[in-house]
Amino acid sequence: MSLQIQPLDLLLLVLYLGGTVWLGVWLGRGQQSTRDYLLGNHSLPWWALLISIVATETSTATFLSVPGIAYGNGLPGTTGDLRFLQLPLGYIVGRSIAAYLLLPLYFQREMFTAYDVLRVRSGPAVRTLASGLFLVTRTLADGLRLYLTALVVQVICGWPLPACVLLVGLTTLIYTAVGGMRAVVWTDVIQFFVYVAGALAAAVVLSHSLTGATGQGTGLQTVLAQAAAEGRLRLFDFSVDLSNPFTFWAGVIGGAVLSVGSHGVDQLIVQRYLSARSLADARKALLISGPLVLLQFALFLVIGLGLHDYYLQHPPASPFTRSDAVFVDFIVHHLPTGLVGLVLGGTLAAAMSTLSSSLNASASALLTDFILPVTGGSADDPRALRMARAATILFAALQIAVGVSGLGGANAVVSSVLSVATVTTGVILGLFLLALSPRRHPAASLLGLVAGIAATMVVVFGLPLLDIRLAWPWYGVVSCGVTSAVGALAARLITVGTRDERARGDRTGPV
Repeated sequence: MSLQIQPLDLLLLVLYLGGTVWLGVWLGRGQQSTRDYLLGNHSLPWWALLISIVATETSTATFLSVPGIAYGNGLPGTTGDLRFLQLPLGYIVGRSIAAYLLLPLYFQREMFTAYDVLRVRSGPAVRTLASGLFLVTRTLADGLRLYLTALVVQVICGWPLPACVLLVGLTTLIYTAVGGMRAVVWTDVIQFFVYVAGALAAAVVLSHSLTGATGQGTGLQTVLAQAAAEGRLRLFDFSVDLSNPFTFWAGVIGGAVLSVGSHGVDQLIVQRYLSARSLADARKALLISGPLVLLQFALFLVIGLGLHDYYLQHPPASPFTRSDAVFVDFIVHHLPTGLVGLVLGGTLAAAMSTLSSSLNASASALLTDFILPVTGGSADDPRALRMARAATILFAALQIAVGVSGLGGANAVVSSVLSVATVTTGVILGLFLLALSPRRHPAASLLGLVAGIAATMVVVFGLPLLDIRLAWPWYGVVSCGVTSAVGALAARLITVGTRDERARGDRTGPV
């Protein structure tokens, strides 16, 4: 049911969106080079990059879905406890590996994208395919994230869905296209505090509501005591069920591989390292981001535990059918005027931080991995800056098109596309592992890439047809493992074959 937004909430929303656009335009003044536009002229402080990393990986889906996981109550894809925190434990492990294994690669020479490493070590064809894979999956995934954000705006404001998509998409485009990487990072900093403030405000209202209903203790104490009595504070699950995404092994192993891929070789995050003042600054931002994400997830999960108790005391008009609808319902129907605008701003902030980063990273990849190699141009050419801004507009248009296309209307399609976007980082991570090998060959890397994509399709689409369930944290393990294993075997065979041919040539050649 739609809810017409109140004037005060609408005013707060307009002020937030207007302030974000103004800040982006102000930060974009005086930009003269592609280096400044795409990399912030390597002058951004580590703490701002840290917050930007966390804000970028926190989308609207995260903001709304993680509370739904702790809410549980038998809804699909939920646990009703804290086992989801096993995943960020894996994130911490994976980021530590990426910080020391992969980050030094990006500071050996000036680079604009992560995939330039593949060009140097595995050849331009591998670089082009990896970058193209990033562009396709990033556009689809973030177009769907834009759609999910627009759904929330539609529920709260009662506006048509295409108008909500355009509102979020165009607002993000304006400050990203004008301000570039500097605007992306500094607006991320603001957006981080906006969505955290929104979550905390919702938690306070929720806590107060539970205090009034139970008449004992504080709301948080009541929630935790009740959750402990019901076993909903469970954190670890050491079972070996590969179909369960909330086990210790899926969280630590699958989460680690996912984090090495997403934070070690994905341009969306790597661009922040390339904007840092030094390798030490980039490493510091990456290492601290893991514990910060864990704390953030803990906050969202505690909100979910509170929502569980709240809706036991105040049953909804109709039962929930989706876990991510629970927090939305509380925001829409149970927050006071003023806080609705704040939390809606937090929801938009979570979305816009991811979308702006996606636009800037995609523009960088298209320009430096495709356009400049074909045209023979240089990043220092003044025309490159205009092309970078044009590429930003192009990807905004593509994501908006995905958002209004209706593709997000089919839950199975949404889940499948987002799963593919996740596992393709495993394929690219496999290519990087091959590039780091002393026995590497461009043809072998291409074979590994094809095998990794084939494995991805089998895991996401084939196994469900056979009624075989593999939990999504294992997807990246499979795609990375197949890519690197097939590529390594092919490189070995090519090396042995080349050595044998040389040996035969030596025996038959002139004495």
